[in-house]
Amino acid sequence: MGLSNKELPKLGFLYMDYVLRFFDHSNFKGWPNKIETVVYHWKNDKDRFIKEVKRKKIDVLIGNVPATAYETFREIARELPHVRFIPSLDTQFSNKSKENVTRFAWKYDLPIPKTYIYYNHKNADKFLQKCEYPKIIKKSYGPSNYGGYFVHKVDSYKEARELFDEKRYHPQYFQDFVPMEADIRVMLIGHKPVCAFWRRAPEGEWLTNTSQGGSMDYNDVPKSVLDLAVKVSKAAKAEYWACDVAYGKDGKVRILECATAFAAFPYIRDWIGEYLMWLLSEGRFRKPNVPMFNWEELGKISPDLLRTMRHITFGKFHPSYDGAYFGKKKRMYGKEEVYIHELDKKYKMYAVKRRYTEEWPSEKWNYQDKLALKPLRSLKKKSDIEVPAPTKDESSESAENEVTITKEEISDFLTSIKGIGKKKVNNMLKHFGDVEELLGVLHQNSTLLKEVEGMTEELVKKIDKAWKKLLK
Repeated sequence: MGLSNKELPKLGFLYMDYVLRFFDHSNFKGWPNKIETVVYHWKNDKDRFIKEVKRKKIDVLIGNVPATAYETFREIARELPHVRFIPSLDTQFSNKSKENVTRFAWKYDLPIPKTYIYYNHKNADKFLQKCEYPKIIKKSYGPSNYGGYFVHKVDSYKEARELFDEKRYHPQYFQDFVPMEADIRVMLIGHKPVCAFWRRAPEGEWLTNTSQGGSMDYNDVPKSVLDLAVKVSKAAKAEYWACDVAYGKDGKVRILECATAFAAFPYIRDWIGEYLMWLLSEGRFRKPNVPMFNWEELGKISPDLLRTMRHITFGKFHPSYDGAYFGKKKRMYGKEEVYIHELDKKYKMYAVKRRYTEEWPSEKWNYQDKLALKPLRSLKKKSDIEVPAPTKDESSESAENEVTITKEEISDFLTSIKGIGKKKVNNMLKHFGDVEELLGVLHQNSTLLKEVEGMTEELVKKIDKAWKKLLK
């Protein structure tokens, strides 16, 4: 049945001055309650913004955060522990910079071009003098959509040196050049691919961006590309997501970009809205049915018309439904031919759960501020290094070994507290999803335990006291 009007969470749109809006009320067609809007006005607006969200009693705040406001919203999210941000700030980690995309890929062992990140410019220069060319140099931090204007191919140390001297990019971020057939943009909702298209460079060029003269088409997106995009979306725990995948001339696929901030047709934003309504209502609203490879059929429509189409729906496979076309049609999938509707079982639309832990806390991962470029006037002499040198090798990264706590261990800890039995422990695990999320709540904001059935304020205080004592 799903939730009643009174039981539905209070939704709010997160908007910002001077930033294009990804969603509006029309994307949430049929939501019965008022959807609030909260606008962030930049500068010193954090405290006012937090008070407004609290005053409007918003439970779920929906919207993307631009790179320049990301760290501020990390702080805001901590001040609003009972508010679910969609996408979460951890999911939006890759929105902030190309460096963050790289560190995300390194952690989850996702294939990307060999990448080098240098905050120490002297070390970068030493490497550039001895490395092989060509290299791709990119501006790491800034707007999400570069359109290729901050991506450069250099064929020699001389070209690299001149480029960095002119642009003063910081950090100095560059990759091995990978010859590509093309790149492919894949958009996903609930980890299910809903749109995919090739972007091909003009003859004799290497940039595939359509703003730079590249062309696009929707046909025969390979299985390997879709599978990689799904894997990346799941790693990011994203409600909605987009990946740019390089299809190399060596037959390998590699991640170029990924983020929640991307250009999407209006009907795709409608599908995301439908998905979120279904997700947040515990099934009261219809989950959108988006057949695999629908983009091949929609891609036959004029792009001018496609950019204005709204509220496209498909029936599930049944001979009498409009989905029958997709039920009869076959296509190659990997090395075999299959019915398209069978692929909907392979590529499911998942219900993405709320995150309670911080996977990418700024204290650890905000390299851009911790190792910011010093102003020239602060340097004592020209030979001073420009930033502190990170202790790790800047051309590689691996996930750190972390101590894991088992379900049995957390259960033993909690049941040792007077008033906590196994039933309450199971209620906690059920509410927060798993041991890792429960640990995050204990470590970061134990007041969230009051949301669990049977938990009182007194019990929460006991747990918080015992947890702090355990960590000493």
